[in-house]
Amino acid sequence: MNGPPAHRAGAVVDGTGEDRATVLRGVGAAYDTRSAEYVALFGRLDQHPAADRTLVSRWRDATPGRLLDAGCGPGTWVELLAAGDRQVVGVDLSAAFLAVGRRRRPATPFLQGSLTALPLGAGTIGGVLAWYSVIHTPPDALPTLLAELGRVLRPAGSLLLGFVDGEPGQSFPHAVVTAYSWSVDALVPLLAEAGLEVVEHHQRHDPGHRPGGALVARRPA
Repeated sequence: MNGPPAHRAGAVVDGTGEDRATVLRGVGAAYDTRSAEYVALFGRLDQHPAADRTLVSRWRDATPGRLLDAGCGPGTWVELLAAGDRQVVGVDLSAAFLAVGRRRRPATPFLQGSLTALPLGAGTIGGVLAWYSVIHTPPDALPTLLAELGRVLRPAGSLLLGFVDGEPGQSFPHAVVTAYSWSVDALVPLLAEAGLEVVEHHQRHDPGHRPGGALVARRPA
């Protein structure tokens, strides 16, 4: 569960009081300028750890219904989620990332938007993958984002969240936008406030990478 040095753009929100639309446009544009670099380094599934691919695949197979890749980047994980003719939708801020995803999978909806205001109806998604796509969210804005992910999940729907494991809410340098670490213990109550119960969690620290975490949370049936 190693977060790449350039993460997906879909979940950056404004926690400083600055106009949110301006912040989102700026971050999306910043990722647009580095999209070719990102795709070259992280645009294929085989460029990601096998353990991550196994975890996401197992979660996919255990999660019925339409799947959302929240902060989908160029659609790398959409490819895995769509295996077996699953219905998948991707949402991201970066127009350049979305263009790559649409070229790769013309039949898959790739929508531009923020994870704090998803362009999806309530209860329309069986499972949400948010794989390292919330790391740029300021701590005071994370509850709003998690509530929005919970809003689109149907009853018994499942969230798989990947995050940088560390001191909760601690910022660290990032090539594009300041990022933040979290811990399982800190995320459990935040997810509970969003109506989601953590049922599974994982932690791993590979040499040369920041510690990674993942958890599965579900809405009540």
